[in-house]
Amino acid sequence: MTTIETTPQTAHDQRELNGPQTTGRVYRNLSRPEHGIRRDNNVQITMRDGTILLADILRPDAPGTFPALLAAAPYPRQVQDLGAPVGVVEAGASDFWVPRGYVHVIVNLRGTGGSGGEWGFFDERERHDLYDLVEWIAAQPWCDGEVGMIGISYYAMTQLEAASQQPPHLKAVFPLDVTVDAYEAANHNGLVNAGFMIPWLKTLGVLAGRSDRFFRSVPFRLLRKLFAVPAVHRRFARTGGAAAIRGLRLISRFRYADQPWNGLLRAITVDHPTHDDWWDERDLRLRLGGVRIPVYLGSEWTNVPLHLPGLFEAWRALDGNPNVRMSVLGPHGLPWPWESMHIEALAWYDHWLKGRDTGILDGPPIRYWLPGAQEWRTADEWPPPGRQIALHLNQDGFLDEPERDGARAYDTATPGLTWQTAPLDDPLDMVGELELDLTATATAPDTAWIALLQDVAPDGTVTDVTAGWLRASMRELDEAAGSDGRPVLTRRTEKPVPLGEPVRYRIPLVPNARRFAHGHRIRLTLSSDDTIAGTRAMMLFTHTPVGLVSTNTVSASSRLLLPIVN
Repeated sequence: MTTIETTPQTAHDQRELNGPQTTGRVYRNLSRPEHGIRRDNNVQITMRDGTILLADILRPDAPGTFPALLAAAPYPRQVQDLGAPVGVVEAGASDFWVPRGYVHVIVNLRGTGGSGGEWGFFDERERHDLYDLVEWIAAQPWCDGEVGMIGISYYAMTQLEAASQQPPHLKAVFPLDVTVDAYEAANHNGLVNAGFMIPWLKTLGVLAGRSDRFFRSVPFRLLRKLFAVPAVHRRFARTGGAAAIRGLRLISRFRYADQPWNGLLRAITVDHPTHDDWWDERDLRLRLGGVRIPVYLGSEWTNVPLHLPGLFEAWRALDGNPNVRMSVLGPHGLPWPWESMHIEALAWYDHWLKGRDTGILDGPPIRYWLPGAQEWRTADEWPPPGRQIALHLNQDGFLDEPERDGARAYDTATPGLTWQTAPLDDPLDMVGELELDLTATATAPDTAWIALLQDVAPDGTVTDVTAGWLRASMRELDEAAGSDGRPVLTRRTEKPVPLGEPVRYRIPLVPNARRFAHGHRIRLTLSSDDTIAGTRAMMLFTHTPVGLVSTNTVSASSRLLLPIVN
């Protein structure tokens, strides 16, 4: 273990953080930056089975005890303060938290970053480790026994993993961009999310094979200084999902160990195509029902193909918890390196871990940005109350309310079909859950349905809003009920498509919100392969093609169901 002392920071030399810092509110009684930072690298923490995990611990350079924030993931802990605009720098800004009187504990999960054991990807052993980590932190002489967790994406997933184990000293969590069902992150209703999962797993393998000395070397120290230059740092304020995918693809080209990475890759993409027992171990939905610690959930509307669905799954699974809040941000709400929403998180943790009245619980439990209207909205429930409109996929290519007889067909080797409305006479505020009620025939026993909803401005500018996916052979749904009798766990079963016969498909689009303004058009595209030229995949998240050529015919009785709140 090595210890490093850093210069104290005051309110006058706190750097400016990228991204939105609140959901449009002003908070009170927040902790002020008062401390310098003491850093202990490569701290060994022993798990219940004797496996040793490694942590970097950053804490105030003052006597006494402090609340702690745990950040745990398979990403290198050594680069979490690098400031790089890459999708593995997600543990939060230590130089924000520690001066304000929090200990930041950044841990590498098993088999990563020098930690012992083998990484199991969101499995039961990982959940046991998180319980042990929370309780170890609470027992340290620098901790006052109050433990929270911090970080986005996988760091958010481990927060809900830990909460599902209910360690006594875990007092609150703040998971932004979370996934609760690993199957649905890897397989979009039966279509393998290959554009993300393959480079992501390979990147983990590459990073896990690099030594501690590599990440703490002179080049990284020089990069840290470069990324800290304010003019350089500000340029990262709009880094998004597509940039992250490009970064993963670049890193994944380097060599990595065969195991466990290729074994996990095969398990995810080949061995377990349906939601079987292997995936059940990696599904938190039924494990969250008993969680009562405070949970602040969040995401951004643009994170459609990865974490946005998990936000609403988590909200639903935590339905019995009285202390759950949720916010949804607009574009560029959670750029990399992650340091947005820190004031909101500070108000949350100052309330739950320090007992301060910050105002974080004032008002309705849901706050969301309405793109197009460019304003914050609130709601007491999800989805918010409203009305539903049904727009038919008519033969003439118009997306409108009256159904006209007919059908349109396309070959699955082409970019597919497009429908759009006439220019809107009045703005439509769409907020909630969407569905494509599709009636179609196919000439192959299986095909893919990939739906993309877009906003088309009068000048032709096209904005992707949300998407939905379904493998046709996995159209049938099994549901398991929760404690309140409502279905909370769903699984899809395989059944071949009857050749040439009309089949009704209910294709969920990822919930979203947008004001379609006066003069804009609502556009829907339907395709079967988003890897071919002429198609668009949100955030570059493409899918493994089904591989069967089919002529798909879409009936005009098909409807796009939109939730409207105005």
